[in-house]
Amino acid sequence: MSEDRTRPAPPSTAYLDALRAQTERRRATFVPSASPHQGAAERDVARVRSAAEAQQDDVVVFSRVIHAHPEEAFQERRAAAEIADLLARHGVTATVGSHGLATALRAGLTAAGPDSGDPDPGAGPTVAILAEYDALPGIGHACGHNVIAAAGVGAFLALRRAVADGLELPGRVLLLGTPAEEGNSGKEILARAGFFDGVDAAVMVHPFGYDVVDHPFLGRRRLRVTYHGVAAHASASPFMGRNALDAVALNYQAVGFLRQHIPPSDRVHGIVLEGGERPSVVPERATLEYYVRSAHAATLRDLSQRLEDIAHGVALATGTTAEVTWDPVPFSLPLRTNTPLAERWAQHQAAQGRTALAGGIVPEILAASTDFGNVSQRLPGIHPMIAVSEPDVALHTREFAHAAGGPAGDRAAIDGAIGLALTALDYLADPRLRDAVRQDFEHAGGPVDVPGYFE
Repeated sequence: MSEDRTRPAPPSTAYLDALRAQTERRRATFVPSASPHQGAAERDVARVRSAAEAQQDDVVVFSRVIHAHPEEAFQERRAAAEIADLLARHGVTATVGSHGLATALRAGLTAAGPDSGDPDPGAGPTVAILAEYDALPGIGHACGHNVIAAAGVGAFLALRRAVADGLELPGRVLLLGTPAEEGNSGKEILARAGFFDGVDAAVMVHPFGYDVVDHPFLGRRRLRVTYHGVAAHASASPFMGRNALDAVALNYQAVGFLRQHIPPSDRVHGIVLEGGERPSVVPERATLEYYVRSAHAATLRDLSQRLEDIAHGVALATGTTAEVTWDPVPFSLPLRTNTPLAERWAQHQAAQGRTALAGGIVPEILAASTDFGNVSQRLPGIHPMIAVSEPDVALHTREFAHAAGGPAGDRAAIDGAIGLALTALDYLADPRLRDAVRQDFEHAGGPVDVPGYFE
């Protein structure tokens, strides 16, 4: 049979098939570990669960509305307004526009009822439930942020309803709407402006093809290299030119060679943004851009230095100069999962009929990046994954967007809301759990100076 030369060759699925088979073997023998902590009293758990179940319709409708009206980073005006309107119907006034971002959102809740969500040092232990709601260009909610938003808002409203029904909330819960996760590190922009001041722990959930309580997310930086050369007539006097496009081509090849000598969890992927105006002129300016990712903050720093060395080495080899620009938007550091909080999440998901797999069951090579990594480097947090699709459906695809807006996405939003609400309540209600959360965080390295990490 002759090959069809009118279409790109389809990638083989052999490796993904092997990973899937490996995951199924591991999952078949996985035994969930129980949390050693008591968490909230059973009567309070039952009260919050009942409150969450009573407002399932609100959660599903909200998720569907957000899914049907995708908005890209920093433009999530309808999403923020929909959250504020839903909260208002339940007696909560939210602040829309906060700490420099017009589509950020805050609301607070204590035993006395809703409050503004502004920092309050006297409020006692404070846990934040985070909501994302930005979409991707062209393919909408292909990362399922409608589910994230619905689960976060649903969790907050479940606690709100339980407080109205008599729950003595032993601390404070914040709902924090964090825009611009996709490629723009909205949480880091907000963090540098004090958005997370006074927060002791943070929880959120992300849709995926599996239920996983601790899945790796890589740190990510953006690198842009612009080479400046000397223009010349490419036929009459090419010897008088210094070709910036040659520098870009050599850089791209050098980074390709580097891939053999970096950890398997590292990722470097790039594109050429600018390569000259016409073939008859030796290009005097050319630019390429990379995403640079690694599983650990220290290895991300090492990889960054190697790429910078390549940029300047290529300039020397080609007689050009290299203009190196890092992080036009804030970088993301790798995710740190707080084990005691993760164990509480897994226990509550089990009650919903979900088995939240531990880290290492789903191959860790299937990893992306999130700006929640920066939050988790500042304070204890969890970012579990909740299944909305079949395992072979990848994030950032139209197929995943369809799943996130369908019945499985609805179920995940409901289960996620219950899990977040109860995990937040556990944190506030159980002093021993809070101590364990703090100790786990300190053992992992404690708070990191995120803005200064690469200086």
